[in-house]
Formats: sequence, C-alpha cells, structure tokens
Amino acid sequence: MSAGAGFVDWKTLLSPFAQELGLNIDKESENLVRFAQFSLNHKLGNRAHLNEALITAFPGLTSPSKNHEILARLPIRTYWTTNYDKLIETALTEARKNPDVKHVDSQLPVTKPKRDAVVYKMHGDVDHPQEAVLTRDDYESYGQKHLGFVNALIGDLTGKTFLFIGFSFSDPNLDHVLSQLRLRYQSGQREHYCFVRVPKRQGFNSDEDFTYAKARHRHMVLDLKRYNVTALEIDDYPQITEALTTIENFYRRRLVFVSGSAANFSPWGEAAVNAFFRELGSILIDNDFQIVSGFGLGVGNSLISGAIEKAYAKRNMRLDNFLQVRPFPRDIADANERAAIWHRYRQELLSLPGIALFFLGNKEVGGAIVPADGVRKEFDIAKAQRVATVPVGASGSIAQELAAEMLANPADLSPALLAAITALNEPIADLNNLLQPTINAVKALATE
Repeated sequence: MSAGAGFVDWKTLLSPFAQELGLNIDKESENLVRFAQFSLNHKLGNRAHLNEALITAFPGLTSPSKNHEILARLPIRTYWTTNYDKLIETALTEARKNPDVKHVDSQLPVTKPKRDAVVYKMHGDVDHPQEAVLTRDDYESYGQKHLGFVNALIGDLTGKTFLFIGFSFSDPNLDHVLSQLRLRYQSGQREHYCFVRVPKRQGFNSDEDFTYAKARHRHMVLDLKRYNVTALEIDDYPQITEALTTIENFYRRRLVFVSGSAANFSPWGEAAVNAFFRELGSILIDNDFQIVSGFGLGVGNSLISGAIEKAYAKRNMRLDNFLQVRPFPRDIADANERAAIWHRYRQELLSLPGIALFFLGNKEVGGAIVPADGVRKEFDIAKAQRVATVPVGASGSIAQELAAEMLANPADLSPALLAAITALNEPIADLNNLLQPTINAVKALATE
C-alpha cells in the first residue's frame, strides 16, 4: 500500500545498514525483522539510526494512492495498519471524514468526538519513531507493551470482516492473535479475505526456484484457511485497484441521486407530480436503495416524504440508512459566491451515488418558464464523476433534452444504460407509468 504511493518498503528502508553488517539484504529479505535486530545489536542497542531512517523514508507531503482514496470513500469504520505513514488518515481527511488515530495504548480509551473511522497503527507512527515496532525485541515484547492493541485486534477479528491488503502474514503478533482465535472458535471463526499475488516466472533466477515458489504459494493459501482467511489471488498489484474499484462501484450503485425541479408541472399537473415523487421515494426505499437528494424545488419534498414514510415503516431501522438529504444553502447574497459554493456542493453530493436519475427540470425566471440550469449542471458533474446518468426523457423539460443527447451517441453507453434511457424516453399518458420502468432501470444498473 505505501510502496504504491511512493514510499519505500522494508527492504529498501533497511538496505543502507547491510554493508556495515557485512550482510546481503537480498539474502535476508525473508526475515527483515531479524535484520533490523542485527543492526540494533551492532549499534549496542542505540536505535537512533533506525529512527532517522524512518523519518527520512516517510516524508509528510506524499499523497495517498488511489487504493487509499477508494478505501477512505467506502463506508469502513475501522482500519488496522502495520505501516508508519499517514496515508490512510490523510485519505480519510481528504474524503471529508474525521479519523480517530491510535498509535499507542494510552490512546485506546479516549474517543475522538464526531469520529467517522478509527485508524489503529499497531506498529507506531512516523512522528514517534522511538516507539515504532521495528526490531525482534519490539516484536517479542509486543504482547506485554501493547496488550491494549492485542485485545482490540482480537475483538475486531472476532466481530468484523477483514480485508488484508499488502500483508504477507509473516507478522508474529498477528499470527499469535489468529492462532488464539482459531483455538477459541474452531470452525466458527468469522471469514476474512486477503489479496495474494501468484508467483511469476520473471521474478526468479531459475525454473527450480519458480517451481518451489509456486508450491509454497499453494501451501500458504491452504494454510490461511485454518484461520478462515480466503485468499483472493491476483496476477499483479494493479488488480487490487481494479478489485477495490469494483467494490466501490457496487456499493455506490445502492445509492441513487434524484435530480429535478419544477415550477411548471404541465402536462401532468402539480398533484400528479407530487404523488409520483412520493411513490418513487417509497419504492426506492422498499427496494433497499439509499436516496441522495439536494431537495430540488417542486419535487424534493414529495420524494423525501415518501421515502421517510417507507423508512419508518421498516421497524428498528435508522433513517440515515435510507436517506442523505442535503438542501442547497440558498441564503447567500453574493451571486458569484453562491454559484461557487453550489458548484462545490454539487460535486460533493454527486461523489456519493453510483446512479443519478434526472426528472423534469424547469424553473421560473422573470415570469417565464425556462430550463433548469441546475439540473444540467448536476448532469454534467455526474457524468464527469462516472455516475450512471439516467435522464427520464418521458417526464419532459430538460430531462427530455438530456435523454435525446445521450441517445444520439448509443455507442458511448453500456447495454444496461442504453436500455434504461430508451425505456424511460418512451411517451406516456400517465406519469405513474414511469414508476416500474424507473425501478427496473435502477435495479439493472445496480448489478451491471
């Protein structure tokens, strides 16, 4: 994870000390913890050189990788890392989340107010190199010095599903914890997952070494099943990004943004439009979708009313599991400032969903009914952020224009998106006839 963002790995971190030890770092790469201990012994227990190496190797200006950014955007509440860098907490902050970072046991009983996620840095933090877990001494004393972290990790591995990324399973601390859980729960352990790269021939000096590595890989994958860890085998590390992107897409496509505004309800009439959006909100919630809305003028209230009514009918369920409503801040006097804030507001709002529906889209300006430029802006932002944009042309107004534009370039559309826009562009006599085709389209796109 850190190496992908430009940071060094353990081997590179420790290689400057190989010459003075008279050792070859390549021959020691299977046990770098022991190598770090050798270096500490050589300095008679003074670890200043290791501390300095950590500080130098992890500059604070390095940006998070795409993998960090995806993980920060996902609804993950707990992160565990053995890395010393600040990439996870930086990615969370950039995703407008409030991370509660723990790198020493004394921080564990304290809860940061309004936190969105907890980041456990079980081997320490680059800003406190003297406390970092680096050497064999550090690992051997970990259970006594960091009992709080051990207990917290046991609790999370018991009750939460882990995805291990960039982890070799050679950490003796985790190995001890997993062994405890296996003995305690036997066949009742919670299932976890990890990415594991399959050995490639070009990484080995001989066919014999390659054959040995493949055999060792098979045994390691099988051994992980003892701890109920399922290996997700990849050919190369970029596939991790592909997998995480797919996970994010599936998650986001359970969130549906509904855009629209109306000052003129022709030809349907205001009562029919209100009834339609009320029922649409109810149906989306009933099908376990989450609605994201900016509370569009003339349509937002009915949509949210239907959604809330259905959400409350589902007993013992929190409302924020179904709705993310963010009304636009309208009381901004300066027109330029208001436009700038609204643009940023729309960008943040449309970073959440994977599907965006566009209905109607008109407003009154100086007594005249004109296309709603806000709906057009939301459409453009949604496309730029790779949201599946679905203008419901049959509803009329600017939604009809947007549908015509997209259907003019069918080669640019996925099969599911083309089918959805085509079906929702067919003329109708009753607005309610759009309800079932709309939910069918959303379902199809959610599983595309």
